[in-house]
Amino acid sequence: MKSVVAAPPMTTTETVPSQLAGWRLWIAAALVLLLLPHIPGLNADFGRSLLSQMGIAAVFALSFNLLLGQTGLLSFGHAAYFGLGGYATIHLMRAINHGVALPIPLAPLAGALTGLTFGILFGSVTTRRAGTIFALITLGIGELVYATMFMLPTYFGGEEGITASRTRGPSLMGLNLGPQLQVYYVIAIWAMVAAALMRAFIRTPVGRMCNAVRDNPERAEFVGYNTARVRFVAFAAAGLFAGLAGGLHAINYEIVSADSASALRSGTVLLMTYIGGVGHFIGPVIGAAVLTWLQASLSGYTSAWLLYLGVFFMLVIVFAPSGLAGLILMHGPIVRSRAFASLLRAYAIALVPAVITVLGAVLLIEMSYRVSTQPELGTRMRLLWITVDAATPWPWLASIGVAIAGFATFRSTWPIVAAAWRRATLETKPPPASR
Repeated sequence: MKSVVAAPPMTTTETVPSQLAGWRLWIAAALVLLLLPHIPGLNADFGRSLLSQMGIAAVFALSFNLLLGQTGLLSFGHAAYFGLGGYATIHLMRAINHGVALPIPLAPLAGALTGLTFGILFGSVTTRRAGTIFALITLGIGELVYATMFMLPTYFGGEEGITASRTRGPSLMGLNLGPQLQVYYVIAIWAMVAAALMRAFIRTPVGRMCNAVRDNPERAEFVGYNTARVRFVAFAAAGLFAGLAGGLHAINYEIVSADSASALRSGTVLLMTYIGGVGHFIGPVIGAAVLTWLQASLSGYTSAWLLYLGVFFMLVIVFAPSGLAGLILMHGPIVRSRAFASLLRAYAIALVPAVITVLGAVLLIEMSYRVSTQPELGTRMRLLWITVDAATPWPWLASIGVAIAGFATFRSTWPIVAAAWRRATLETKPPPASR
């Protein structure tokens, strides 16, 4: 049987300045995480709770990206390791509440160990195949774990789940995890540690081989690598960090239920990773922050928030296949050029009709949802600063007219934006080498 062998020494092109730049990015990220909960608008319990949810989602999405982005494995059951890690952590928290001398901030280690254990167990089966077969097997395992949680209520708590207190335990450096600010900092520290470890993993020879297995598994196997074993190592590592995210979830909410391992949560992490950008390490972090914010903000304003998330996801996939991170990074060279100002003007020209189109579409969607799903609330409704009556034809006609006119105008600005983009890319294109 072929086995994974050490990769040959790789010639690095990193210079000392580039390595220092990498350290500066990590230091800057740590400073941002330190200051975020004190920014106006985020310095209340709601804002800090939202930041905590983003940190948990970022770790979960990065763990999923070890499979999809780094190894090319599409899993439909990744939430199983998140949920199992959460249950292991909540049970350890209950033991701490009853006298075990372990600080609560260290409890997510139980989730990480559980995620690793089940990653090894299930990975030994799932990673023997790749592609569609792998995706279907992970879907089956995810549903198996989810169903088992209702079959073993003694451990999983049935539909009500398992609860524990994060404040009843030995303090660590004076932390009792009562205020949400303390919980946020615990999650932020674990998120930074997890991100650094995952970044280090993908830079190891095994991590490089994950990329080779993703891009050309036949060639990787031809030169002597066991592709199934490479996939297995990536799967186990992804399970470890997914379990860690589940442990952080247990500390943040003080309850874990079966929905933590549901197909919905597996689908959510898939959306986060694709929206942020599969091909970039920072992509899942961006996707996790954006999707968590949209879930928290849209759900409080409209019952059609899932529809908006679906539309947003489709727009990103169609117009930004490399995700939001790719969209941002492709502007990097242009920002430092003189053409950036003209590109911003082109964007501003296109933004106005785009906003008008969105307003018309939102009016249509909200009136449709009110009439079809909430008839008991009546047909009169207030959207933004406008009061409309969905029982009359005029709001419908006006919304359709605004949406069509806005899109027609928006469509006419596309050549302007395309021309500005061409000028910007030409200006930033390096000159041809002289002979």
